[in-house]
Amino acid sequence: MTSKRDHWSYSSINQYLRCPLQYYFERVLKLPRKSIPSAMVMGSAIHAGLAEFHRALQHGDEPSNDHIREIVVGSWKNSCNEKVVDFKDGNTQEELIKQSIELVELYTGSERPTNIRAVELPFWVPIITSSGEVLEKPLLAVADLIVERESGLTVREFKSSGRAYSDFEVSSSLQATCYVHATWEKLSQWSQVEFTVLVKTKTPKIQNIPTTRTSAEVGRMGDLFQQVASSIELGIFYPIENVMNCSGCPYRAECKHWVGSKPNASTNPIRKPINGVHACLPN
Repeated sequence: MTSKRDHWSYSSINQYLRCPLQYYFERVLKLPRKSIPSAMVMGSAIHAGLAEFHRALQHGDEPSNDHIREIVVGSWKNSCNEKVVDFKDGNTQEELIKQSIELVELYTGSERPTNIRAVELPFWVPIITSSGEVLEKPLLAVADLIVERESGLTVREFKSSGRAYSDFEVSSSLQATCYVHATWEKLSQWSQVEFTVLVKTKTPKIQNIPTTRTSAEVGRMGDLFQQVASSIELGIFYPIENVMNCSGCPYRAECKHWVGSKPNASTNPIRKPINGVHACLPN
């Protein structure tokens, strides 16, 4: 989901934490991506299929497998028609569409959530530090699925991954903290979060990993957002180079020609041609 209103999201702050320079290229200079990874397209298609399944259950309808398949295939085709998709490891569009459908049907054939409160629900909420300071920009969090259980409210976050998640990944996830904060601010309920991971192994499987957060962890999240916001305002951008960050990065050419800048330097970029493409370098 996108909005013209200036806001924070989990994806934006996670991008800065993962690689500040990539954040700079995409969100400050707004350089267009030359391509998007097929894994991202696949994730979007799976989310679209699952959302359609959950909406049918929420309205008391019997979900149609054929219709859900059409949603998954349509999402794939729309993405491939609109963008250049980067396929890795010899995978083809047809193979990945088939795998997407298999993963969605693995879930829909084994789980039928009840007491659904919301599907793909956006939350606009203030970000509050541990000292109670409210940040200028709000948080936009979009919950994949919210269900009411005997234990209380649960936000379910769906992931597709080439490997199983570890308990530490879930227990330390900033995204889960965003959801807990959002439901408290908007619904006045302290929720737990459950990650449902559709694992793309040779024999696909589903992981369900619950996690909880304390009020101290939510305050710490606000402090983190505040520090990142201050760093961006100061113009602190630098590359974090590793296999995970760089192998599929759409700004590799710009990164190679990047020249560092001092904090508080002019925000007007110097534009220099790189192989016919203008890269933006800070002063």
